[in-house]
Amino acid sequence: MFVGVLITSVSVGCVSGPPLHAATEAPIGLSMNVRNILIPLLCIGAVAFACGPRSHSEASLVTTNIVQPTGDPAHRTTHKRTRQNVTHVTGEFAVVAQQNSIRFALDVTNDGKKNAELTFPDGQRYDFAVIDSEGREVYRWAKGRMFTQSVQNETLDGGETMRIAEQATPSLKPGSYVAVATLRSTNFPVQERVAFELR
Repeated sequence: MFVGVLITSVSVGCVSGPPLHAATEAPIGLSMNVRNILIPLLCIGAVAFACGPRSHSEASLVTTNIVQPTGDPAHRTTHKRTRQNVTHVTGEFAVVAQQNSIRFALDVTNDGKKNAELTFPDGQRYDFAVIDSEGREVYRWAKGRMFTQSVQNETLDGGETMRIAEQATPSLKPGSYVAVATLRSTNFPVQERVAFELR
């Protein structure tokens, strides 16, 4: 809505002074008290200024100072992209059991593109165990072995597979068993189980 205002130059005396002469009186449209017109006009102007469009410099200033919230889609996309680059180490375990010997083979693979530095609390990097059908441990590869007590590190390149193989000759009765392979890395632990039978 457009509001037109007619403004003329008028000599205004003191409110308490003598009445104005007819020649200097304001036109009929402005015969109201000046304060009654000026104050509403100022209010309308202030509201129009506040609601009006911003200039380019003001708009760019607001855009520059916006802080993206945590739930912003762009932030979530970045978070997902970061997760895809996380190094992931997996294991595959195979057991070949015969009457007098068992062969264990644990393949540890770095599925990521970045190198994985495996950390071990001591010189024992892995272990193999055999559990019978009643849940009792009947064999452990590391039992009775000596290992250094210093922390050990080993780097596994992106996409690289490391094979750990051992052969044991436990005296086991025929029956059902479960073999457990453990990579004892503190930052990339792996544990795999395989069921097998001796006849």
